[in-house]
Amino acid sequence: MADARLAAWHNLQPFAREIIMKAIRAQQYGNPDVLRLEEVADLTPSKGQVLIQVAGSGINPIDWKVLSGAMKQFIPLPLPYTPGVEVAGTVIALGEGVDTFSLGDEVFGFIGITGGYATQAVADADRLVLKPNSLSLLEASGVPAAALTAWQALHEHAAIKAGQRVLIQGAAGGVGSLAVQLARIAGAEVIATASAHNHDYLHALGATQLIDYRHEAFEKVVSDIDIVIDLVGGETQARSWSVLKKGGVLVSPVSAPSEEAARSIGATGKRFATRSDGKQLAQIADLFNRGALNMEVETMSLSRAADALQRSLAGHTRGKIVLDARE
Repeated sequence: MADARLAAWHNLQPFAREIIMKAIRAQQYGNPDVLRLEEVADLTPSKGQVLIQVAGSGINPIDWKVLSGAMKQFIPLPLPYTPGVEVAGTVIALGEGVDTFSLGDEVFGFIGITGGYATQAVADADRLVLKPNSLSLLEASGVPAAALTAWQALHEHAAIKAGQRVLIQGAAGGVGSLAVQLARIAGAEVIATASAHNHDYLHALGATQLIDYRHEAFEKVVSDIDIVIDLVGGETQARSWSVLKKGGVLVSPVSAPSEEAARSIGATGKRFATRSDGKQLAQIADLFNRGALNMEVETMSLSRAADALQRSLAGHTRGKIVLDARE
């Protein structure tokens, strides 16, 4: 297998020398229209880092939240910067001390807050794992951030157990669809809210009860929920307390749950920020390789990053949008 990867690397060499690195750049904070595709200086991996020829980069809500300037008090960035938290691609250079990968390896990972929307990216080696054989590079590029968010919500913060009832609010997106599958794998009963046109999709992933949030109030048809995974926030989160049983937990990467509401019913509310974790991502990759997980992606070219972010900002996408950096 290593020989095959090395052969693929050698085949890449004649083309790699001719490639001028390009990246989507934000010269200022604002809406996606401020993004431009520019030629930039080549990258060099530092100690403990890997240089990746990027095949694809996933679009995530954190990308447009950072771009808007809403998070600059907490995540100050020097301008200009390149958005993008996750990539998949081929290893083309190794920094000092990296012995976990070889040239030509196909890898994927949650690389940090910036740097993904480009034809090359650098990442700490411990943030990367080998791409699952069951996924193409473009499919894999949409996995890390969503999968780690779903994994950490269910396993770290909700401590999911077999037999529990789990309600996933906003289940058709990247995080939600993977949360459905991971909860099913954990032996939970999965209830999901989504538009009606996504119900067959989510049922195939393992949801046993589907609620069309546009036409049905979930609190009228479900109760005794052990875990709510809130991917919507706002009034959806506020209404979710009414379906939690005593001792239940509401987990959200979107907005902080009300401590008062949690106390009033004897439940727990948790908000968290997803962190990069190579060990968890390796477990997720193994599940993909075993056919236990699936990811649906829609592909757009790197040059259309602004359009892709607008789509993400509008919501209602199924699975993930990924940028093809090879075009």
